[in-house]
Amino acid sequence: MPVEPPAGAAEASAEPRTGLAALSTRYQVGAVAALVVVAVAVCAHIGLVFLHVAPANTLTKQHGDAVGDWVYPEFEQNWKLFAPNPLQQNISVQVRAEVSTAEGGIRTTGWYDLSAEDGRAIDGNPLPSHTQQNELRRAWDFFVATHDSEDRPVGLRGTLSETYLRRIAVLRLDRNEAAGPGDVVERVQYRSRTTNVKPPPWSGEKVSDRPTYRELPWWSVSARESEGGAA
Repeated sequence: MPVEPPAGAAEASAEPRTGLAALSTRYQVGAVAALVVVAVAVCAHIGLVFLHVAPANTLTKQHGDAVGDWVYPEFEQNWKLFAPNPLQQNISVQVRAEVSTAEGGIRTTGWYDLSAEDGRAIDGNPLPSHTQQNELRRAWDFFVATHDSEDRPVGLRGTLSETYLRRIAVLRLDRNEAAGPGDVVERVQYRSRTTNVKPPPWSGEKVSDRPTYRELPWWSVSARESEGGAA
């Protein structure tokens, strides 16, 4: 005659639940909902970036502004790495400031080479930050792409690029202590220094080694931007 196992033996022999199964129903629902939100956000981001780099099509023509608003300036993509004519110039971005002193005077700082500062931070660093590698470089490319030859903004993205560069300038100048105690940065000015990359010895190409400069107009710094830099 078969003997029935005692009550509760089946439950005791079952393996303990792990992962989502170990959570209560309420937390399981919350975890699934969070995963769905993250998955949707990732898919939307990948889709928008794909539309940004894809050839012109019906979707990009209809929703180009929305794609641009999402991608620029942090997620901009380009194909320069695979271009048939890679960039053959070194571009150094520099900034200076006009500072009102605590004594009531006005002084102009020297030029701070922000590109050189980033280069020193990257040199010898096995894990340089994304900010050190790309923030200033992409911000400058963004500005150049959205301004005409007279440094006038073309559309809303041009104005956005100026705000982005001005914010970077205030933060970097504060880091360099351009304004002393009681001083206030009133205006900032950018310039770029462009030099040609020296061709290889076997090349017969002749290029000028003289740098060229592009000097932007002075930009006023708002009190809010100045306070943000000091923070």
